[in-house]
Amino acid sequence: MRLAFWRAGRSFIERAIAKPAPAVYKPAAASESGDLDLRVLGQALVRNRRWIIIPTLLAAVLSIAAVNLVTPRYKSEARILVDGRENVFLRPNGERNEERNALDPEAVTSQVQLLLSRDLAREIIKKNKLAERPEFDPVLQGFSPLRSLLALFGIGRDPFSLTPEERVLDAYYDRFTAYAVDKSRVIVIEFQSRDPELAARVANSIAEGYLVLQQGARQDQAKSAGQWLSGEIENLRKKVADAESRVEDFRSKSSLFVGTNNTTLSNQQMGELNTQLNNARALKSDAESKARLIREMLQSGKPIEASEVLNSELTRRLSEQRVTLRAQLAEQSSTLLDGHPRIKELKAQLADLDRQLREEASKISRSLDNDARIAGGRVEGLSASLEQLKKQATSTNGQDVQLRALEREAKAQRDLLESYLAKYREANTRENIEAAPADGRIISRASVSNTPAYPKKLPIVLIATLATLMLSAGAIVTGELLRMTAPRAVAVFASSPATARMPLPTASFSAARPDLVSGLTEIERLADGLRSAGAAARKITILGTASSESITLTALTIARLIARSAKVVVVDLAAASPTIPAVSADPKAPGLAELMLGEASFSQIITKDRLSRVHLVSAGRPGSDRALLQSPRLTLAIDALLRVYDHVLLDAGSASDLPAELLTAQARAVVVPDLSMAADARALMCDQLRAAGFSDVTMLSKPSLSSDAIDYNPRVVAA
Repeated sequence: MRLAFWRAGRSFIERAIAKPAPAVYKPAAASESGDLDLRVLGQALVRNRRWIIIPTLLAAVLSIAAVNLVTPRYKSEARILVDGRENVFLRPNGERNEERNALDPEAVTSQVQLLLSRDLAREIIKKNKLAERPEFDPVLQGFSPLRSLLALFGIGRDPFSLTPEERVLDAYYDRFTAYAVDKSRVIVIEFQSRDPELAARVANSIAEGYLVLQQGARQDQAKSAGQWLSGEIENLRKKVADAESRVEDFRSKSSLFVGTNNTTLSNQQMGELNTQLNNARALKSDAESKARLIREMLQSGKPIEASEVLNSELTRRLSEQRVTLRAQLAEQSSTLLDGHPRIKELKAQLADLDRQLREEASKISRSLDNDARIAGGRVEGLSASLEQLKKQATSTNGQDVQLRALEREAKAQRDLLESYLAKYREANTRENIEAAPADGRIISRASVSNTPAYPKKLPIVLIATLATLMLSAGAIVTGELLRMTAPRAVAVFASSPATARMPLPTASFSAARPDLVSGLTEIERLADGLRSAGAAARKITILGTASSESITLTALTIARLIARSAKVVVVDLAAASPTIPAVSADPKAPGLAELMLGEASFSQIITKDRLSRVHLVSAGRPGSDRALLQSPRLTLAIDALLRVYDHVLLDAGSASDLPAELLTAQARAVVVPDLSMAADARALMCDQLRAAGFSDVTMLSKPSLSSDAIDYNPRVVAA
């Protein structure tokens, strides 16, 4: 979308003829670009050098005298390592194999606060008799009118209004410093005194008192723990005795006696019967299997090779006789025939031996059957006994559960009693041997110092001298700047090459325009309205149908009037008038075209108006591509200016090739018309602009003249 407005057929504004400029008043410390002239400031410093040198020398002399009159203090330093270690032989048994946790920074800071405790301070003051020294008790030095007078004004406190203890403690803490070394567990103890030996002695006393205080706290802790444990132990002994007696009473009433392996008798009997039953079943099965195997061998006529038969004594003798007869039969068969009586006799004897062997095997088989029947009877008896015990155990399960609950309670009470007894012995041992370990140890004792720590003479003299030098020089520079930038009643502008392109105001023109002096013009009333609108008029779009120069002059005039009490910037979007470069302090500065191309930054495109506090942003190099104004970066640039300036004035020209959103978004419109436009056309144009998105539209009666833009203070007549 584009905004396009009609143009008049001819230009309304004719360029004024340049006239010679009057005399120029040029500020002494301001260059043509508005920057301060450091050369002039340097000349002012040289011219007033005596007002710098004399106070500086006086401050140096006074500071040297002051640091030599102050009584010096000597500082001694002791160091403590906070490691939190304990004697391994005194550590509780449960912690001897555990690794001790490292102290965190909060624990080290807590130890520093312990060093600063008032209880420890009282012990150190009493031990070193600091209350008897005038250095720590100002009252011993006598009455000081100066201190009393300063106390009346709230500077310090009157020593006579404090108790002796408060006076000594204030002096003690004024000279005592304790802090933890960064990234370590080392605490530094520093103490200052006029007596170097006293400083070292007090620093060592603080370190030793800190360790004694920790040991005392641990001993008191062990003592209080032992007292508490002794009372608890007595109560626990009674509870343990009661719990164990309840267990035994319940066991005797319910006949739940305990056998071996800490099991009840019924469970132990069931286990034994179950074992015997399994053994009897195994014997029965084994006997039945062996008897069945022997019978099968006898029925099939196979040789009896069962181990029970072969291991029989009768079977071994019969087998030996059989072997002998077979040997004889073999021997006789070599000489005698089968029908010989001797051969028949030997065969008959062999048959009788075979019959005896089979009878013996059959006897063993019957014996095994008898053993199996005996084992079966034992199995039945054991099974009956086991079932009876199971029924008995089932009836006593509830009682067994109650018994186990009583035993658990008794065991818990007994374990707690043993734990308390162990802790009581350890606490009693620590209390008796008086060897409770501390959380720290001294790693560096304080030594006597021969170099004063206060006052630092050289730094104090240098600081006082340099401060006086800087203050005196700053006062002279400030006075010179105030003199050079004092407001003037008459503003006259210097001639420059830009005057060839932009006419300057003259006395004759001011005389011809009495409305600039006598009353407010239309532009001034518009500027006052925009200024009073505040945030509602932060973005103002100047556009119209007249020539681009009249639009630019109108924008510049409004900006200069608003800039009296607000921060204003004029952004040139038309690029058709040389007015903006002419009034700029830097005519060759880059503009929006260079910013869109990334060739310049914000600080480079913003320049100052030569004649006011208005800031200017030009369109950029002549002949640049107008398509760059369609870039989204231009909208971002306008938004950035809205965050910095109170009012942003957009010189849009005729707005024929500019995005509507860029000009209308949260903006007011000021229209510069052609004098030839009819009233109806002007009203129609205002309605069209409001419909386009402007929050408010102001139609001027006529365009601004060149003198309006130049004479930014209408109340002053150019001379």
